[in-house]
Amino acid sequence: MLVTNGTKKDQRSRWASGVIPYKDMGYWRPDYEPKQTDVICAFRVTPQEGVEPEEAAAAVAGESSTATWTVVWTDRLTTYENYQGKAFRVDPVPGTPGQYIAYIAYDLDLFEEGSIPNLASSIIGNVFGFKALKALRLEDMRIPAPYVKTFQGPAHGIVMEREMLNKFGRPLLGATVKPKLGLSARNYGRVVYEALRGGLDFVKDDENTNSQPFMRWRDRYLFCMEAVNKAIAETGEIKGHYLNVTAATMEEIYERAEFAKELGSVIIMIDLTAGFSAIQSMARWARRNGVLLHLHRAGHSTFTRQKNHGVSFRVLAKWCRLMGVDHLHAGTIVGKLEGDPNNVSGYYDTLRLDRVEPDPSRGLYFEQDWVSMPGVMPVASGGIHAAQTHLLLHYLGEDTVLQFGGGTIGHPMGIAAGATANRVAVEAMVQARNEGRDIFHEGPEILERAARWCKPLRQALDLWRDVTFDFQPTDTPDVVATPVF
Repeated sequence: MLVTNGTKKDQRSRWASGVIPYKDMGYWRPDYEPKQTDVICAFRVTPQEGVEPEEAAAAVAGESSTATWTVVWTDRLTTYENYQGKAFRVDPVPGTPGQYIAYIAYDLDLFEEGSIPNLASSIIGNVFGFKALKALRLEDMRIPAPYVKTFQGPAHGIVMEREMLNKFGRPLLGATVKPKLGLSARNYGRVVYEALRGGLDFVKDDENTNSQPFMRWRDRYLFCMEAVNKAIAETGEIKGHYLNVTAATMEEIYERAEFAKELGSVIIMIDLTAGFSAIQSMARWARRNGVLLHLHRAGHSTFTRQKNHGVSFRVLAKWCRLMGVDHLHAGTIVGKLEGDPNNVSGYYDTLRLDRVEPDPSRGLYFEQDWVSMPGVMPVASGGIHAAQTHLLLHYLGEDTVLQFGGGTIGHPMGIAAGATANRVAVEAMVQARNEGRDIFHEGPEILERAARWCKPLRQALDLWRDVTFDFQPTDTPDVVATPVF
């Protein structure tokens, strides 16, 4: 038991005053069969020494639903068994002594409709600081179809985005302005123009580009949209720049978003650090105003990266789809940022597919039916370049945004040439794939042939061909038997 008071549990009643184990309060229910309407969570639990895994699982179930540290008589005023979280299964994690996967079911009535803040507060509120646990991680959630239907979902979705932009059959191409801080508004706009006229579809603000003394937001918006419109006129293609509307208050966020819309921007951006309520509010604004919403996952690794404690990115991906964003950074596999190939594949399917089946090899614990909710366009960014195009297309597919930041702006011939190199590489690879070529194995040869006729691509390959970021991922799937409920 978590707290002892010298009384044996078999001598205690469920309704006796004092402290009794969470198991005995009804939060451990190994005979429970989850309902189709239950929210089900898989937690990685690391109990303190002397705490049984079943008791630890029951404690998580209790503290994330109705329990407190002692018996309270007000439980008698409710149908408490309906509202209790129910830990019903605990499996040891293979090859990791002392860690367990605890499965906990929650009745749908515990959650406010259409509210990610409420869902998050309920599931990951106080329980992660529980002393009886060395560590705790939320690995995955099954969100039942009736609950999914209470959310708006993506403001537009992948299909509608392609129709709005008139871009089909290939990944979309983007870049983040570098340096992300320090440029004047006019010079910032010059970067946007050069990248767009060179062949990119989007350029973007970075997560910390807001309204600093060297470049106030209104000035940046004006010069960026001048650049966008000039590039559209010269190329005949629809272009965009992700104008970051993140600010200190919702009033300021709305002001920036409205100004971006007035200037004709097709897309705006908000940071994850703005908070779940702000993101959901902007998703509704974006749908009302016909503007795409890009979400930068700024800060996510503070709680998603560590394998034994925090919240898995696959859970965050589900929450972001429910909140209603059109874009979400979701990993590259081959870039500079953390990302196990199998896990990233699971993230991408979670964002894009209408139904996802359980797959332990990709970290997917549950089936997830999105009941026709539009998909989110995953964004691959962070240390990618033209020489990796075949790998990016192979691993990530075409419904993605490939953002080459340094791989555009660091090109030796300049920004426009860097954009051209990326566009030619992607189009050559898509053509080869459509012709039936094995792009995974033949990719380098395909790029070399394309580079014969494109000097910018030739220089990009010569400069970056051997640049890789080969580090062991810290978060990899545990291949465990996955229950289906």
